[in-house]
Amino acid sequence: MCKALHVGNGDLTRSQRIKNNMKTRTNLTLVYNFFFITTVFLFTGCSQEFAFQSSSVVPSAEGSVSVKKGDNNNYNIDLNVKRLAEPDRLSPPMAVYVVWMETTQSGVQNLGQLETSTKGFSKMLSSSLKTVTPYQPTSFFITAEDDALSNYPGQTVVLKTSSFNIK
Repeated sequence: MCKALHVGNGDLTRSQRIKNNMKTRTNLTLVYNFFFITTVFLFTGCSQEFAFQSSSVVPSAEGSVSVKKGDNNNYNIDLNVKRLAEPDRLSPPMAVYVVWMETTQSGVQNLGQLETSTKGFSKMLSSSLKTVTPYQPTSFFITAEDDALSNYPGQTVVLKTSSFNIK
């Protein structure tokens, strides 16, 4: 009689089964990582992030601004800052922080007031500002002002990015 040749996991040694199982897991991990990275790339699109430089006015403050050119040629701006002291604690005391944008087409633009707040149980102050502009930004800076509706930035520059070029 002929004996049927059965090739299955039952004929493999324990070490061979472990080795095959590890290869399968490694391949699945690579596939999952590929899809995760692709998804993140698609959802973040072509946004560019720029860090604010250290400040001598508020040394502990740090932050960044993300700029993304939209389909309609507007620029989506998402600015986040943490560890920014209340403006009335500065020397001299000020009323508000104002975010400014330098552009090639329209000079310096007031983007609005930056309000500080605490989140949850943390005592760390954080701030954010989201806006859209038709002008291409070349840099951002934050000043301490007496009035949020200032047309021109004051002398107290709290944070500033380096100049950049949006691709």
